[in-house]
Amino acid sequence: MARRTFGTVLVAVVTLLSVAAAPASAADRPVVTRAALDPALVAGRGAAVGFLEQEAENARTDGVVIGPDRSAYTLPAEASGRRAVRLAPGQHVEFTLPAAANAITVRYSIPDAPRGGGITAPLDVTVNGGHRQRMTLTSQYSWLYNQYPFTNDPDADLLHPDWWITECSCVPAATTPAPAIAKPFRPSHFYDEQRLLLGRTYRAGNRVRLTASAGAAWTVVDLLDSELVAPPRVDPFAANAVFFGADPTGRRDSADALDRAIAFARRVHLKVYLPPGTYRVDRHVIVDDVTIEGAGSWHTIVKGHGVGIYGKDASADGSHDVHLSGFAIEGDVRERIDTDQVNAIGGALNESTVDSLYLHHTKVGLWFDGPMTRTRVTNNVIADQIADGLNFHTGVTDSVVANNFVRNTGDDGLAMWSEKAPDARNAFDHNTVQTPVLANGIALYGGADNVVSGNLVADPIREGSAIQVGSRFGAEAFTGSLRIAGNTTVRAGTFELNWKIGLGAIWFYALEKDIAADISVTGDDFLDNTYNAIMLVSDFPVKDKYSITGLRFADLRVDGTGTSVLSARAAGAASFRNVVARNVGAVSVNNCGSFNFPQTGSEFSLTDLGGNGSWLAPWLLPNTITCDDRPPVVPPPAPSGW
Repeated sequence: MARRTFGTVLVAVVTLLSVAAAPASAADRPVVTRAALDPALVAGRGAAVGFLEQEAENARTDGVVIGPDRSAYTLPAEASGRRAVRLAPGQHVEFTLPAAANAITVRYSIPDAPRGGGITAPLDVTVNGGHRQRMTLTSQYSWLYNQYPFTNDPDADLLHPDWWITECSCVPAATTPAPAIAKPFRPSHFYDEQRLLLGRTYRAGNRVRLTASAGAAWTVVDLLDSELVAPPRVDPFAANAVFFGADPTGRRDSADALDRAIAFARRVHLKVYLPPGTYRVDRHVIVDDVTIEGAGSWHTIVKGHGVGIYGKDASADGSHDVHLSGFAIEGDVRERIDTDQVNAIGGALNESTVDSLYLHHTKVGLWFDGPMTRTRVTNNVIADQIADGLNFHTGVTDSVVANNFVRNTGDDGLAMWSEKAPDARNAFDHNTVQTPVLANGIALYGGADNVVSGNLVADPIREGSAIQVGSRFGAEAFTGSLRIAGNTTVRAGTFELNWKIGLGAIWFYALEKDIAADISVTGDDFLDNTYNAIMLVSDFPVKDKYSITGLRFADLRVDGTGTSVLSARAAGAASFRNVVARNVGAVSVNNCGSFNFPQTGSEFSLTDLGGNGSWLAPWLLPNTITCDDRPPVVPPPAPSGW
């Protein structure tokens, strides 16, 4: 496809997905949402955050609303709630503040440069028709293409022509004649976000207008978060990094100055304080036995190419007693190279805390290589990562990840990966994970005695689920117990490209080992599921080798499935108690077992412990074969209160 045609086609695609703009009267009734839902539907779930979310499609605009759409590689599919607003130059979207605010975050998309690498474009911000400010939007950190691990080049040929691809249902390198693959191939990761301090506090009812410029052919606004940011925090009794040469203007590299401040603070048992400013740091700062506090994540920004705060390697016993809080880390990562250590927080941190940071534009927000123990990660915002939001990798124990907000990751939002040594006795509790572009909201790969509770997970885009429990990636087996309790998922269950099937909002995957631990899923709500609510899979080459057993599902609510409540594509067994479902699009149990179809019934058995309602009918028990490999999808109605 010619480069000039590329931009034209993108605009045409967005236009075809458009519907009428929201009526003007919507602006006078600000609609506050959480994960694009009525907050009452997710009360008590997810992170308690300091901002209020407003979706652009609910605001006043002279642009056009795009979506809904859940197909991968489209702008609406990657938007929160699967809808957004497209603005031509000069058009606007206007939000009415629901509460006093002095700061906003805008989630947006603008086109890529014709040859990749991104562009910049102004966005005018006015309040009540005055107080004009200008944001400079960029697509330098978005727009990836092609197969994993992706490229910034829209004209690139297939990165792996020897891989099977769903677009031609073939292996291109082994196919004659070679298939024609449209370019750009699999565009994704369209969105970015930007923060702006408004300079003063505005009251509820004041109007914030965003107006697109001619700097971009189109601007898509997904949402606006408004917030009342506290004044900068001051600590006169700490070791002030500026006194050791750190430059708050960002003109000089401050890494060496931070090293000096940290060394001094350790000797005299003080904290390190980073006053308001932007500090350029182009390498890792290694920390051990130190507290570093900023003036607040809106006021203190640590920014650079290769920036990261790292503990020592686990082979050297890691770092201990490290406490980080109150600043932002702004990276400069524009492509995914898995061997690069360009994460915001890394290494091994024992008996440590990471609190109230804003982590942006790095490869992974927090990647911990254990063994390490007793660390708490709380109250952070992790946005626009090329890969994971957070990963507990190898032997992380007795640690907690709580009340964090994660949006727009390029891989799992939150993960425990028990490679070589099990992650054990950890908790992912009351976090919000939205719009992971690839993979899962929360993923558990092996481990022992872990808990996933009270989380809100919304809008995974492709090849993943809201929650995955998987024996894969060389992980140690699941042992002991796993508790998945009191979570809410919404608009989850994506399309698996290789299998050409829809996944579940929660997905159990026995690829490399049996899943046979004591696993309970209790008190969870699965809302507006694109395909199935619950899916159990063992890949076809190992379908007669590995099974999924010992699962207990209880006190669940399923509101809306595009296909089934339960899809079983593995051998094994599960029990169900007080699992209620409504608005089911296909046969409620799609039981294929291991696809051997023996006369004795499916290789997967279901036990009814009572209170399940009509979806688990007696004729389905214990193992009636009801295998429809790819049932038609019936989009469910919007979720509502029970």
